Amino acid sequence: MLTDIYGSDVALTDQTALAHWNGVQQGVLSHGASAADHLAATLEAEPGFGLGHALKGLFLMMLGRRELVAVAADSLATARACGTSTPREAAYVEALAAWLADQPEKAATIAESILVSHPHDALAMKLSHGIRFILGHRRAMLDTLDVLRPAYDPSHPAFGYYMGCRAFALEENGAYDCARAAGMTALDHASDDAWGLHAVAHVHDMTGNATAGLEWLSGNESAWAHCNNFRFHVWWHKALMYLDLGQTDAALALYDTHVRAEKSDDYRDIANATSLLMRLELDGVHVGKRWEELADLAEKRTEDGCLIFADLHYLLALVGDNRPAAAHTLVQRIARDGAATPTDMNARFENPGTAAAQGLEAFGEGNFEAAFARLNAARPAMQLAGGSHAQRDVFERITIDAGIRAGQFDHAATLLAKRTASRGGHEDGFAARRLEMIYSTTRRAAAISAE
Repeated sequence: MLTDIYGSDVALTDQTALAHWNGVQQGVLSHGASAADHLAATLEAEPGFGLGHALKGLFLMMLGRRELVAVAADSLATARACGTSTPREAAYVEALAAWLADQPEKAATIAESILVSHPHDALAMKLSHGIRFILGHRRAMLDTLDVLRPAYDPSHPAFGYYMGCRAFALEENGAYDCARAAGMTALDHASDDAWGLHAVAHVHDMTGNATAGLEWLSGNESAWAHCNNFRFHVWWHKALMYLDLGQTDAALALYDTHVRAEKSDDYRDIANATSLLMRLELDGVHVGKRWEELADLAEKRTEDGCLIFADLHYLLALVGDNRPAAAHTLVQRIARDGAATPTDMNARFENPGTAAAQGLEAFGEGNFEAAFARLNAARPAMQLAGGSHAQRDVFERITIDAGIRAGQFDHAATLLAKRTASRGGHEDGFAARRLEMIYSTTRRAAAISAE
């Protein structure tokens, strides 16, 4: 039995394995590309390490890919066969079992139970944070971190990463000034904390300050250069800032050189790409054939059904590339999942998934009145689709644009006002452009009527 970097006893006997296990944890917290290699090396050195196999399964579940569920189940079987030496390690195994039973909320609760007796366990902290993020539990993210606050002072090895998670949770709960301060503290203590850096980028997005956001990211590239595909997401944020400033050429250039530099079929990469292309098109930018490769990938995943967040972005690709048959197949499957036996995820396919999917399909067909009605019906529950405010904003923009195109200017203006209010009263470029569009259209209509 050895002790890891955060003070927890682990069922390892080999110092090399321990070094790799510490590397796994640091990689998870920093979104480092090295985490997977460290985990493989840990299990190669000590194949009977049940906690390592459980964590591998949890990683696989977070990827939101149907074909990996069976692989994660194999990891669970291996973890149970290996056994665990402490209640803490056993809890990780049970968290994986809960998620495989389509109970990710229970998995998060189990991770948080670890923190009751082991508040210093930064891996459990990050696991809880990640699952709650996927589930759209913004308040629970912050509540857990509030409880842990006394255990994380600047002497804790994971203090910077804790503050990065705290910055993001604060931002998602609308505490923008506190979030900015927490994110800057995170970088001061952990220069590779890409999550904290990106939390501050979220603050700039939500407060409509793209210029300051570009200044924040420029020169801080080292904080995300080491990342796995999360680095593409940070570049996505930078592209959004250019778009907000009306610099669409710069946004499109970042799409080609960074956001979609690798044509992966990871749903998070596809979400970055589809949501950026859709934003560009809503602003009248011709994106050429860029939809095609995304739609090719999305068409292969119409039966996936792991995460509604992923499926809605696959649907964006199919709508963007004008593939109505594939889009309808996906919409029907989302509706079937929503009507199936209730589970944590099926509930999300039911609401907001079914209405949101039907709205996106109608938008692609040019039926803007139906699109507005269905997307507007999904709005109250969109938080439960998971992701961040910034990520889900693409659906809000489509809803507003559907309302404008359907001639429902008052309703669209009301949604714009609600959107701005949720951002602390900060109006961004999208809101300003759409309000001007509404006012100019209604002024012209009034002038014509007067004549």
